[in-house]
Amino acid sequence: MPVMILDLPAAWKTHLAAETKKPYWQDLKRALSIGYRKRSIFPAPANIFAALEQTDLHAVKVVILGQDPYHGDNQANGLSFSVQDGQKIPPSLRNMYKELATDIGGTVPESGNLVHWAQQGVLLLNSTLTVEAHEAGSHQGWGWEMFTDEIIRVVSKEQEHVVFLLWGKYAQAKEAFIDESKHLILKAAHPSPLSAHRGFFGCKHFSKTNEYLLEKLILPINWNT
Repeated sequence: MPVMILDLPAAWKTHLAAETKKPYWQDLKRALSIGYRKRSIFPAPANIFAALEQTDLHAVKVVILGQDPYHGDNQANGLSFSVQDGQKIPPSLRNMYKELATDIGGTVPESGNLVHWAQQGVLLLNSTLTVEAHEAGSHQGWGWEMFTDEIIRVVSKEQEHVVFLLWGKYAQAKEAFIDESKHLILKAAHPSPLSAHRGFFGCKHFSKTNEYLLEKLILPINWNT
């Protein structure tokens, strides 16, 4: 059985090459080779590394950490909290849009595709990069977490003045990999309907992010485009 090719974008490959030589990576490739042949797995193989492809390492200004891709049909596009064009906006993203409108104004976007954020330097990174259809969290423990933890470490080491938005306890556990002397860490409740009213609404992370970037003479994010 051929082992699945997981080809990293060139801008990231140098910094992550050591991970691809570790046993967990080989096990992960074999598991995905079997999984994609036998079951429905999201996102499509071509979109597994969409977050890295859309946001070059040395262009990263902001990191928004998610847990794993959406597991509904035609939703996941490889960017955390983002869905493909034409899909209904999921509840967590809808709450993100509500906070955005309250925080900085503007109209709530009609599309849930966040590629326009990614192209401005917002690394939309899930901790687990694949998921089985209709089975949330099904690929947790496959090895993705070790890989994406290293991505966080690389961003922290190679970049300066990045804003890390850690929403919810799962994302906040990644704080250990971030050098707070070089970067800004903003924490709040998760935007899920179960927790958004416990500290996500009113956190003003979108405006606080741009204030910090401007302070560091970095072009801010146009969140409304």
